[in-house]
Amino acid sequence: MKQPYYDSILLIERLHRHFLEVLKVELDRQGVQDINNVQSLILYNIGEDELTVGELTARGYYLGSNVSYNVKKMHENGYLTQERSAHDRRSVRVRLSEKGIALRDKINTLFERQVGALGEAGLSADELNKANELMRKLERFWTSALDYTNYPASSAA
Repeated sequence: MKQPYYDSILLIERLHRHFLEVLKVELDRQGVQDINNVQSLILYNIGEDELTVGELTARGYYLGSNVSYNVKKMHENGYLTQERSAHDRRSVRVRLSEKGIALRDKINTLFERQVGALGEAGLSADELNKANELMRKLERFWTSALDYTNYPASSAA
């Protein structure tokens, strides 16, 4: 069990890096030089929403310090607009600018092309659903590992 578990951890990390490389290549093809692949993924996930940096972090996609830096860079490069919350002046809400929406549309087109090619690559919706179910189980396992009251005791005491 140890080796398959470890192999899964390595594969998940490697898949994430490969996906980010796919985004980087697409940005290069589009001639987009003022945003990186991680920032473009954050931008895509913001979508039509208006969120705070805290809400982006709470979604579990990103580390807090990285989100703040990346949001700042995307704002500086015109992909996001920022507005202070009327209710809490300490809170800043972000949403996509016109430039951000245009890039999100390009990324969406990439995803649509990839979805169209999945069948040709021998991947079915059922297989992806099963893989997603497995990854959600791992996510729940790792989340429970953070709750030390429910985590199995170590045999090396």
